[in-house]
Parts: sequence; structure tokens; C-alpha cells
Amino acid sequence: MSLGKNNQGHFFEDFEVGQTLVHGVPRTITESDATLYLALTGSRFALHCAKTVANNVGFNSTPIDNFLVFHIAFGKTVNDISLNAVANLGYAEVIFHHPSYVGDTISVFSRIIGLKENSSGKTGIVYVHSTATNQQNKTVLDWKRWVMVKKNNLNAPAAEQSVPKLMTRADKQKQKLPNKIDFSKWQDSDSDFQVRFDDLNIGDTFSHGGGMTINDSDHSLATRLYQNNARVHFDQTMMDNTPNGKRLVYGGHIISLCRALSYSGLGNAVWLSSINAGTHCNPSFAGDTIYCQSKILDKSNIEGRKDVGLIRVQMIGTKNNSAIEINSILEHKNKQKKYPDDTVLDLDYSVLVLK
Repeated sequence: MSLGKNNQGHFFEDFEVGQTLVHGVPRTITESDATLYLALTGSRFALHCAKTVANNVGFNSTPIDNFLVFHIAFGKTVNDISLNAVANLGYAEVIFHHPSYVGDTISVFSRIIGLKENSSGKTGIVYVHSTATNQQNKTVLDWKRWVMVKKNNLNAPAAEQSVPKLMTRADKQKQKLPNKIDFSKWQDSDSDFQVRFDDLNIGDTFSHGGGMTINDSDHSLATRLYQNNARVHFDQTMMDNTPNGKRLVYGGHIISLCRALSYSGLGNAVWLSSINAGTHCNPSFAGDTIYCQSKILDKSNIEGRKDVGLIRVQMIGTKNNSAIEINSILEHKNKQKKYPDDTVLDLDYSVLVLK
């Protein structure tokens, strides 16, 4: 007896501007999630590793790394937004509003804010604004992204083009630390005696040193941890017929690897407050070795805060090439209107740094 078709996800022609999608399967964050995330990324940021450190600055328990929260929330959207995606193209205006802890349950809904069919008539760009809330209905984070999605019916009429205007920088006024958190008691040894806010200057660059090679098991397990069921990450038979012939590594895993690598140099960048913009420049595959560099784009004091300041960072990830310098990458992009082939990530984010 047939019980009907399995969920095939939405294709480009199924979306409408203004449409709201309530995503299924809320997710309660566990201590095992946080532990596995550390195992998969090697992240060493002390605030997310040690309860004593978290307690010392005013947290009742260890906060979950905001990137892990982002990936879990992002994973909720895949089944409705990007199950039939060719590629996730970029992010904008990602703001973390409230910290998350073990035991919090994340739910997500999205609104379609733009559509643009590609000239081939086979795919289109979907622009979406997603919001993640916890069990108290507090907004934990919200973000905008754009994704290239296949058409199922190539004869379907083209959607009316509607491309939203996205901000190049997340609203500073919305970037807040949790209440009663004071980093003035931070111990220098907790973050390996690294540079602080006053040591940093606009234009400073960091080559974070060392690389991390992606194993098949790593990226597969990471993407399952986030319950991201996009076929391009799992279905090798489907990917056999693509130009690369390999499963794609979820771009969010590249973000987390680069953030983990950036600890060496930016270990005092303790609280991720926003992602201003982000681009997955080229695909990554199992076997690639990821390297990371950072450039300080801006820095500012926060009114009423003597313990932390806000910096804006451009984080560049490369694969299999540790020699190319960040300024060379950016010059190539500006001149050629595209990134070098070995550049996989360009992420512009804001983070609170210890003073």
C-alpha cells in the first residue's frame, strides 16, 4: 500500500515573496552536542570550554558557542528552503540576540523576502529571512541568506524578480551582551595571554598558522549533528554525475573550522555578536586542508563597557594553500571580480574582545 510521496522539498517555482514557513523538528541542545562540536572543530575558546571561566564572568552555566547555535538553527531551514539547492551563496545581517544553554530548545521559522530566476531558466536565487527562538519564545538569533535552488518544472513561468536590499553591516544597536556579564575578571591564562582590544589596530592582519584537514567522517558527522539534510552533503551517487564528482562540505563547517583556527591570535575575541556578511567562495571537499587569516576592519568602544570592545573582522579561509596572503586574495577579488580558486570563505563578522 502506498502512503504517498516522500517530502521532496521546495523547488524554486514553489516559493512566493512574503511566504512564511514554520520549520519542523525543534531541537533541544544537549551537553553532548557541545562536546561533539568541540571534537569536530578543535575550538579552544575558553568561555565555551570551561564552566569555571563562564561562572567567573557571570554566566550561570557554560553558554553554547554561537556558531553551533547558528548551525543547528540553519539545519532546521534546510528541509523547506534548500533541500534542492545547488549552493548556499551567502549570509547577511546575522545577529545573536540571546545566549543559549544546554536544555534550551530551538525552533525556527522563515519568510521569503526575494526571488530571482537565473538566465538559464533551470535555477533561481531565493532570499530568506530566518528567525530562531527558544522555549521562552525569545529570539535567539535571526539571519538573512540567499541560496540557489533548482527548478523542477522548467516550463513554470518565471517568478517576478524581487531582490531585497541587504545591509552590509548588522545593526550595532542590536548587538548586546547578556545582562550581568562582566569580563573584567577574566584571567589572562584562560586565553593563553593573547592580544587584547587595545593592542589591535584597524588594518592589522593575522595568519593564524596551522591547518585542519577535513576527513569524510568529520564533515559528514558535523552536518548530521546540525540535522542538515541537503543531498549535496550526503548522497555520493547523486554527486557522481556532477562536475566535481564529490560530496560538498557544508559551508558552515568551514566557518567553524576557520573560527577555531583563528583562536591563535584572536583568542580574546570572546563573544560572537553578529555576522555582517559572508560568502562561500569556492567548494570544499574531504581531503582539503583549511587555513585561516583575519584582517581587522574596524574597532569601537561600547558605551558603558570597560571590559570589552567591539571589533569587525574579515576572516578568509583557503584550502590547500597557506602561502597566499589575505591582502593578495582581496586584491585579486577586486581586480578579477572573483576569488582565487583556493579561497573558500570570506566572512565579515563582529565580535567582542577583552580590554
